Amino acid sequence: MSNGSTSFHGIQNVTFGLTDDTGKLISDTLAGLGDDGVVVIDGDGEGATEANVTGLEEAGTVQYANDKVKRVSHGLPQPQVAITMLDMPYEILQKLKGYDSDGKGGWTLRSGTKPHVAMLIHTTGFDGNDYFEGFANGELIEPGHSHGTDNNAEVDANTTLTYQALTPLDNNIFKDSKGKQQPYKMYANYDGSTFDEAAMLKEVFGGFSGTLNLTNVGGDANTSLSENANPSNAGSNPTGTGSTPATGTGSTTQSK
Repeated sequence: MSNGSTSFHGIQNVTFGLTDDTGKLISDTLAGLGDDGVVVIDGDGEGATEANVTGLEEAGTVQYANDKVKRVSHGLPQPQVAITMLDMPYEILQKLKGYDSDGKGGWTLRSGTKPHVAMLIHTTGFDGNDYFEGFANGELIEPGHSHGTDNNAEVDANTTLTYQALTPLDNNIFKDSKGKQQPYKMYANYDGSTFDEAAMLKEVFGGFSGTLNLTNVGGDANTSLSENANPSNAGSNPTGTGSTPATGTGSTTQSK
């Protein structure tokens, strides 16, 4: 029986969702990432090559008294993820970054607030079991593009992103034993653990109640996004009808 592992190898997949201003998943093809609201980036030629998580803790500040070290104070965690994608669907990335479509092929960065992005990183422990790093709320940026001329070898420029984690909008999740919310949560599925995938997905992705088989995604499903979709309404009322956005109830959408 495995007691779990704290060292990892590889990236099995990275999953994204958009939530509204209350932390509820936006399950809408126009304002969200699809009818189910969640997309696994795992289509043909797509996926993550790097997801470097930093800022989980900072070294404490030592305080002295009576010529002795008496206290170490600790600031708040500031998790950040440097992500490199081999490739991913164009419209999905624009929505995650907060770009608006003009309906004619053009996209511009929306002024004001950024979209609320939920993200789940799935990796493998040295014990062969599944481990996850979850972020229920954060902002995603693409700092720039790098272009180079092809010569006798193709010069590729993969997508580089920065994710900055924020405190979850739902006050009832990601709490420590003292009831204080944190911006980051780990999940482990090893022998003898009490891992519950459905509970994890519901917590990270704003009430998602569909099914994901994250250890066996294949990119067979199509995403249903329209170029005419304008994600500027991806707030508390993404449908523009005055109703509260529905939470996901079906199976996930995989990128292709």
